[in-house]
Amino acid sequence: FLTNVVEGLALHAAHAVQPLHYRAIQRSHSAYMQQTTQDQAYGASHTSFYTDAVAKDSYDTLDDVLAEKMADKELLQVIKTMFDACGTITEALRVELVTVAEKQESVFGDVQLGVDVLADNLMWDVCKTTPLIQNGASEEEPEVREMHEDGKFCICWDPLDGSSIVDNNWAVGTIIGIWGSRTGIIGATGRDQVTSMVALYGPRTTVFVVLDDGVYEFTYKANGIDGWICSRERIQISPDSKIFAPANLRAAQDLDTYAALVEYWMNNRYTLRYSGGLVPDVCQQFTKRMGVFANPTSPKAPAKIRLAFEAAPFGLLVEKAGGKTSDGISGGSVLDVPITGIDQRTALCIGSSNEVERFNEMLGLGLHKEH
Repeated sequence: FLTNVVEGLALHAAHAVQPLHYRAIQRSHSAYMQQTTQDQAYGASHTSFYTDAVAKDSYDTLDDVLAEKMADKELLQVIKTMFDACGTITEALRVELVTVAEKQESVFGDVQLGVDVLADNLMWDVCKTTPLIQNGASEEEPEVREMHEDGKFCICWDPLDGSSIVDNNWAVGTIIGIWGSRTGIIGATGRDQVTSMVALYGPRTTVFVVLDDGVYEFTYKANGIDGWICSRERIQISPDSKIFAPANLRAAQDLDTYAALVEYWMNNRYTLRYSGGLVPDVCQQFTKRMGVFANPTSPKAPAKIRLAFEAAPFGLLVEKAGGKTSDGISGGSVLDVPITGIDQRTALCIGSSNEVERFNEMLGLGLHKEH
C-alpha cells in the first residue's frame, strides 16, 4: 500500500506543473479519476493557494510593534537581539557556499555544514554578550551552558534547521525557544516558554514571533526599509485545512493507521505542500492560515524531532495562532510534555485543529484509543 501512497503523492506534487491532459492520464489513484467541473474550468490554480495579502501604504517597524505589544521590556531586549542575529545569519547565507565543515563537532552524529557552524557560533556569541541570557543550549550540543549567573532568560535554538536541503537552495530556518530563568529548560515544558520565534530564510527572510496578543510576522529589509517591518499581525490558523505535509512516510509501512490518514488526505483532494524542511513546512500554516504537518513514529521509523529545539517553539507559535498540537503518543499537546533531556525526541502533529484531531482519531490516540 505504501507504494500506492508514494506514487499518489508524486502525482499530487506534479499536479500543479503538468498540462491538464497529461495529468488526467497520469492519475492512477481513484481520487484523481473523477474530473470535476472546477478542475476543467480552473486547472491547478484553485489548488495553489496564492497569497491574499494586500499591499499597505505603510508598515510598522519592529521597534514600534514591540514597544506596543511586549510589556516585559527585558524580554523585549532579548527578542530584538534574536532578530539582529537572524538578520546577520541572513546576510551570511547570501554569501557562503554550502560545504561540509572542516571540523565535525556535532555529538549527535549529524553532518555539520559550514553554514551550520557559522549560524551556531553567531548564536553562542549573542548569548555570551547579552547579560540578560542566563543559559543557552544549541541543537548541535547536548548540554545547557551557563552564560550569565544573574540572567533572566534561557535560550534554546536550532541554528539552521534544514541542513539536508540547504544545498538545494531550498528554504531553511532558525528555531528559538525562550524560557524564564525561574523554570529553566530542563524540567520545564513548552508551555513554560515566555516566547518563541522562527526565522525562515527563503527568497525573503521572515520571522514569526509570539508577542503579548498573538503571533506576528516580520520581514527583513523589505520596501526599502533597512531593518524589520511587520508584514502580518495577530495571525490565525483556521480549524480546517486543505493543505497537508506528511513527514516520516516510512512509518506508514508499520502503521496502517498513518497510511490510511495519508490516503484520506489524497482521496479528499488536499494539496500536498511538503519540502522535508520543518521550518517551511510548518511556517506555511501562518501565511496560508491553514495546514497540517504530521510526523508520527514507529519501531522502524523512530522520532527525530527534538522536543526542546523544534517541537516546543513551534508548538507555542501554532497554539498561540489558534492551531493545535499532538505529541503523537497520548494525543495531548506537545506543550505539556516535560523536557527531561536536552536531546529528547518526540512524534508530532501540528496545525489546523480539526486536522490534528483527525490525526489523533485515525491513529487511535488519547480519547480515541481503544481500550
